[in-house]
Amino acid sequence: MTEDRVKKILSLLEKAYPDAALVLHYKNPLELLVATILAAQCTDERVNKVTETLFRKYKAAKDYSSAKQDVFEQEIRSTGFYKNKAKNIIACCKELVERFDGKVPDTMEDLVTLPGVGRKTASVLLGNVFGKQAMAVDTHVFRVSHRLELAESNDPDKVEQELCKIIPQEKWTRSCLVLGTHGRRTCIARKPLCNVCVVEKLCNSPDKTYHSK
Repeated sequence: MTEDRVKKILSLLEKAYPDAALVLHYKNPLELLVATILAAQCTDERVNKVTETLFRKYKAAKDYSSAKQDVFEQEIRSTGFYKNKAKNIIACCKELVERFDGKVPDTMEDLVTLPGVGRKTASVLLGNVFGKQAMAVDTHVFRVSHRLELAESNDPDKVEQELCKIIPQEKWTRSCLVLGTHGRRTCIARKPLCNVCVVEKLCNSPDKTYHSK
């Protein structure tokens, strides 16, 4: 992996997706925390439909911490794995109330101590609401990184490390957004749209497909 190739790939993707941004809807760190936990193995679009109602009812960490598990489960049921997600969100918010005065912490070290929060969720928060540089490896970033040979590991946390080594730190958050956007719009899981891909000539993936126009 050459520095020039990485730079060229990111430059082309940046130009292709100047509007790259999180798809999840949120107005504050707590809302993004909850939305990101709900987004595990669920589409962002589905999460946005659920949180549209959820965020009107639950305004603060204490609201979630005092929620009844069975009621909350039904409110987030359509996001899948709702029992585990409900348990984690309620427990996470109890920790926020007890340890952080109801506020979402702004360091990786503190965030990953919260129930249901791994490095990816923490990185989403750090990069998008706290203005810090972070590489959040979701399913789209993971897939694109492999297809473009930017990473090799099958462990998302190790992919994060691989990407951080080849991408300048000041570009971590933005690079993550454009890689993710490319994965959602063009380099999709099944039958990627290679004939309209701006980095097709730099890609050697065996997953390449070409669609008739």
